[in-house]
Amino acid sequence: MPKMKTHRGAAKRFKKTGSGKLKYDRAYGSHLFANKSTKQKRHLRKANIVSSGDFKRIKSLLVYMK
Repeated sequence: MPKMKTHRGAAKRFKKTGSGKLKYDRAYGSHLFANKSTKQKRHLRKANIVSSGDFKRIKSLLVYMK
C-alpha cells in the first residue's frame, strides 16, 4: 500500500501546539487594514485554536503531523 499523502494546503495553514491542539491564523488579517477597526486588527493578531468538532477532520488531512 502506498504512503498516505499530507494535504499540503492544510499543512501550510495549521501548526500543532505543545499540548497537541491545532492553531491557525484567522482570515481577513493580511491587507486593507484602513477599513478595519483597531479592535478587529488587535484580535486578528492572535492565532485561533481549532474546535473539537473540526479537529478530527483536519487531523485526517495531516496524517504525519507529530
